[in-house]
Amino acid sequence: MPRIRILDPALADQIAAGEVVERPASIVKELLENALDAGARAITVEVREGGSALVRVSDDGCGMEREDAALAVLRHATSKIYRAADLERIATLGFRGEALPSIASVSRFRLTTRTRDNPEGTEVSIEGGSAPVLAPAGCAVGTTIEVRELFYNMPARKKFLKGTTSESAQITEVCLRAALIDEGLRLTLIRDGRRVREFLPAADWAERARLVVESKAVRIEGEQRGVEVRALLGAPEDARSGAAGLHVFVNGRPVRDRNLARSVAFAYGSVMPPGRFPTGVVYLALDPAEVDVNVHPQKAEVRFQRGREIHEAVTKALAKGLGTSAWAGPLSRAPSFWSERLPLGPTAERAPLSYSEPDPWGLGGAESSEGAPSANQPGLPYTLEEPTGNELRDAGARGQERSSELLLHARSASSQRALAQVKRLYIVVESEHGIALVDQHAADERIQYDRLRRQFAARSVPLQRLLLPERVLLSAREAALIEAHGEEIARAGVEVALLGQDAAAIHAVPALLRRATPERLLRDLLDELSRAGERGFGDAIDTALATMACHGAIRAGDALALAECQALLDGLAAISEFGGHCPHGRPILLELSFQELARKVGR
Repeated sequence: MPRIRILDPALADQIAAGEVVERPASIVKELLENALDAGARAITVEVREGGSALVRVSDDGCGMEREDAALAVLRHATSKIYRAADLERIATLGFRGEALPSIASVSRFRLTTRTRDNPEGTEVSIEGGSAPVLAPAGCAVGTTIEVRELFYNMPARKKFLKGTTSESAQITEVCLRAALIDEGLRLTLIRDGRRVREFLPAADWAERARLVVESKAVRIEGEQRGVEVRALLGAPEDARSGAAGLHVFVNGRPVRDRNLARSVAFAYGSVMPPGRFPTGVVYLALDPAEVDVNVHPQKAEVRFQRGREIHEAVTKALAKGLGTSAWAGPLSRAPSFWSERLPLGPTAERAPLSYSEPDPWGLGGAESSEGAPSANQPGLPYTLEEPTGNELRDAGARGQERSSELLLHARSASSQRALAQVKRLYIVVESEHGIALVDQHAADERIQYDRLRRQFAARSVPLQRLLLPERVLLSAREAALIEAHGEEIARAGVEVALLGQDAAAIHAVPALLRRATPERLLRDLLDELSRAGERGFGDAIDTALATMACHGAIRAGDALALAECQALLDGLAAISEFGGHCPHGRPILLELSFQELARKVGR
């Protein structure tokens, strides 16, 4: 017998369905896209048991005649492309004709539809990929698709579905993205018989985008190199360690593109730390011929014909609206900018204000008009700077407190001596072998990380209770993570309680990180947890603790007394596995031996 054979059509459909139907949220996404393409103005999504028992999507779109309804459930049947050239200018969300037959092959499927001109509708029923059964039906104008018992005929696939809470959260996120596509859409989500979300028509795109950005948002509209950009972006202090809070749309299509996300983050200039992304919504519009939307089975990614130019255009358009200078070079800030944020040394030079572009958060350029460095600004001439007055007294008290904590674990502190703080960024250190420059933030981050790891391992992270709980708005996915992993989150030192389905209250944070923002600690912890995927929280804890330690550490620009500088050195000496790098891999110190120094100066 031949080894190669043609697969049974039903089996081929089930295999192909694996690319399109990953989970119930995949079904909701495909059906919402079809409804929007059909011109729907009102859509209702109803799910039960996280979508595994039922997904029903009803719309008031154009509907289908009997002949079209019979063809719609066949593979690669579509009304959106007719010839190969159409693939080069796709302007609809769906186009491949795979969604309905794929869904029908792994569920008990029913489609009911009617056009406005026909008094009678059509029902199409399919059981697990069997032949479709057509019958007349009485129904409203539009289309309703009902998907029951997902993967009932593929138990191996069904066991990989997550719990009801997690799957429901994924569906809520899909509905949010659909609402962001069209501000005039009315979208209702019903879960287990209860209406949980309703997105009413908004006045314009920016009002709808406020579903994502609650406050301190900046509205931006511009055009660069043939790319129209509209955006509503959050403040830099609300940035996240992942891009989950940033929604990007290309010609109305929600996409996941890390390069586009980086382009948006880069528009913030030096105030956006590497690896962090703002919250917000960005809409891009460009010639469809320049976008390839057929590069991902679930149409979640796109490829650009001139990718680098488009990414640069996005950054330029957003930077102009934000008031940053990511591409144009350094610009001056208002005279009050640094005086409100960092105490200036007595020798700081003042420069006249020369920047008149919109600057909603004081983002300015990479260099301030007053000569003060930003946290990420390299290349400045460093000078020794001694804190004065109250700064010295406060820093000394902090240094004594930190010294008393860290010296308990110090082993070789006597071999290193802090000499001075340089530009409130580095500590000059003398040892028996040479001199070194220590990055004060990276050093403290490494110390905090080591202590957090030991406390977490011992299940004894000391808590600092908040005087008043801090309320935080959550996405559906974040709420599901808290519900599913509340014990692990509490073990990491963040005590949080859900307040309904879209908010939580933070009651305590790790005492070691009491200077950090509670909301930022929680969000970054959830970001790491969401990226853990199937590995679970335990495998992601090191990264999560490293991110938390970063927030609680001494910052660039903090004035330190010599006692506090010495305490940092003592803390590094107490770390048994110290390899010279912070938890994120950045070097902590730069060493120069006396022998090398003598050689460089000709001794």
